[in-house]
Amino acid sequence: MKARQREVRKWLEEQAAVDYKKFSSALIPGCDNMLGVRIPLLRKKAKELAKENWRDFARGMKEEYFEETMIAGMVIGYARADIKEKIEAVREFIPRIHNWSVNDCFCSTIKLKPSEREIFWDFLMEYKDSRKEYEVRVVAVMLLDQYLIPEYIEETIKTLDYLYDGDYYGSMGIAWALATAYAKFPEQTLSLLRGENHLSDFTYNKAIQKMLESYRVPPEDKEMLRAMKR
Repeated sequence: MKARQREVRKWLEEQAAVDYKKFSSALIPGCDNMLGVRIPLLRKKAKELAKENWRDFARGMKEEYFEETMIAGMVIGYARADIKEKIEAVREFIPRIHNWSVNDCFCSTIKLKPSEREIFWDFLMEYKDSRKEYEVRVVAVMLLDQYLIPEYIEETIKTLDYLYDGDYYGSMGIAWALATAYAKFPEQTLSLLRGENHLSDFTYNKAIQKMLESYRVPPEDKEMLRAMKR
């Protein structure tokens, strides 16, 4: 491990909070290597590291702790890099995702310029037939974060319908994305829900549930949606 990486690990160990670890680890099944460092602190540190040689942290970090994986993903998002190089870093990072928290923080940190959306879309579509839980969730959450916009909404909804939803966190990612799509584009999302679709009953009903819980969905729509549950 390089000296700067040792410094980052030492900093993480110094920021650890037992109470926060207890709270957070209870929300992330199987995460037994957590120190308990709060997300805003991780984001601040990742922004600092992204201004250095970001590749050392994004691609070369020796990860012992959950927070080290989290920082590595955030650094990729914050790095000022050509989109093609960033895509390769994303491709290398995806296999290191083993829980929903790293997945969603990583995805939310990646911000695309309008000119970058097409090439990143093509990259995401490499995973559209995946049967791996977190590859599916990466696609679903990235579509939610970046592609719920008029010029992509039809293809986004179609892709969400065809993603494999046989694993829990992949399915929940799809449901979350569809619920958010409904809040922004109800007509297009409703067309999928009412028509022939490939959603399992679990994913379909979870999407409806999330729509019912959303403050952005009007009450009259919720009555209709409630009656649509399978």
